[in-house]
Amino acid sequence: MCSYVLMKILESSPSRYDRGIRILSLGKLDKIYDHLASYIRQGQRVLDIGCGTGALTLRAANNKAIVKAIDINPGMLEIARQRAQKAGLEKNIEFSEKGVAELNDEPPEAFDVVMSGLCFSELSKDEIHYALNEILPKILKPGGLLLIADETRPENIFLRSLLWLLRLPLVIITYILTQTTTSAVRQLPEKVERAGFTIETVHQNTLGNFIELIAKKESDFQN
Repeated sequence: MCSYVLMKILESSPSRYDRGIRILSLGKLDKIYDHLASYIRQGQRVLDIGCGTGALTLRAANNKAIVKAIDINPGMLEIARQRAQKAGLEKNIEFSEKGVAELNDEPPEAFDVVMSGLCFSELSKDEIHYALNEILPKILKPGGLLLIADETRPENIFLRSLLWLLRLPLVIITYILTQTTTSAVRQLPEKVERAGFTIETVHQNTLGNFIELIAKKESDFQN
């Protein structure tokens, strides 16, 4: 999947974002998000990091969870708000324009679930470390779940070289249009485990460049 490579392009026109991601992922992302949302229960407090246009947010709210959805892109947030209103779910959702670094003002153990779709690959190495080791352990309740779907870097050299060749033209286009580069997450399960979480399940696609990860903060969590 090369969805993140074009994500910055699509974000420059949020109204086309959902359609573009759906095409780029051949519809698979919807199924992955459906699976992640199946872990969310009624009444749970859920944080959606990098909510975009609300794909995961609306699924969680539809499961009657209480959702806080954050994103640094105001255009994406506005579309997410409109979608929530159209679905009649706005009462279950709080939208906030903020990034991971600004989550330090959240109360300790405020959320039952923290989820993220195609967001960690947009963060820097320092931001990923800060999120996994400082913020998420603090604001996630004991026994709470961490749900992530994102692009990851294959460890196999052949697959990594093949993907580099496939992605290069898209990376160039992305940089020309947005002056940003892409950075698929490396060794995400290892990073999550080192942060003290317990991995429940990990699924990767055939090329090894997309991951679905479910992790848990144990009741005796020690960071």
